[in-house]
Amino acid sequence: MTYFRNVVFIAAIAGLVAGVAMTLMQAFTTDPLIIQAETFENVAPADHEHASTNAGGEDHAAAHEHGADAWAPADGIERTAYNVLVNLVGAIGFGLLLVVASEFTGGVTDWRQGIFWGFAGFAIFTLAPGIGLSPELPAMPAAELLARQTWWIGTAAATAVALYLIFIKKTPALAVLGLIVLVVPHIIGAPQPDDHATPVPENLHHSFVVASTLTNLVFWVVLGTAVALARARFARPIEATRKSFA
Repeated sequence: MTYFRNVVFIAAIAGLVAGVAMTLMQAFTTDPLIIQAETFENVAPADHEHASTNAGGEDHAAAHEHGADAWAPADGIERTAYNVLVNLVGAIGFGLLLVVASEFTGGVTDWRQGIFWGFAGFAIFTLAPGIGLSPELPAMPAAELLARQTWWIGTAAATAVALYLIFIKKTPALAVLGLIVLVVPHIIGAPQPDDHATPVPENLHHSFVVASTLTNLVFWVVLGTAVALARARFARPIEATRKSFA
């Protein structure tokens, strides 16, 4: 029980640190671009979906209704509070995934390994899915939600398996298999909207993609480093339990 409690505690500490960092970064990078893009929603088609990006870099597609009964957080404190909550919960969840995955391969023993695992998380949850489904702004068209979610999850899973085969197993045959697994989702291709027309200026979308990608890179590096530092503090009970399992 101590082992699992410490794993969750490490993930919670690292997630809180990385979630706060992500929120602060978004306030100066992606949030102003989202607010600017929202001014184009009035000239977009009445029914559309778009994806918003939060902690971890995955594209969380959210349908936006424009009817009178549609609900959304009010601008200002309420909107900021929801954004902080989503970032913190998401960061803790990603932190738990990172800690559990790393423990199966020996654990994160120092900050250098923490950064390595952070880069892996960035590749799995931001870089690889972003090749086919770039972060989207309000008023931008998107393919059907379930199709996007299915492709995104499949791509993230395939990338995780590929990195494991290439960097953990380290055998030529498995490395080749890993490369094949890595490219399969992109050969299949991400679902795309029937019409790419949007009132959002191309340079605004480009700026958002760059800002979103960079903030997620920093997020994952911070998360991996925080996991390494937190684990160093609680490494003794974890290592003792690991030896008892051996």
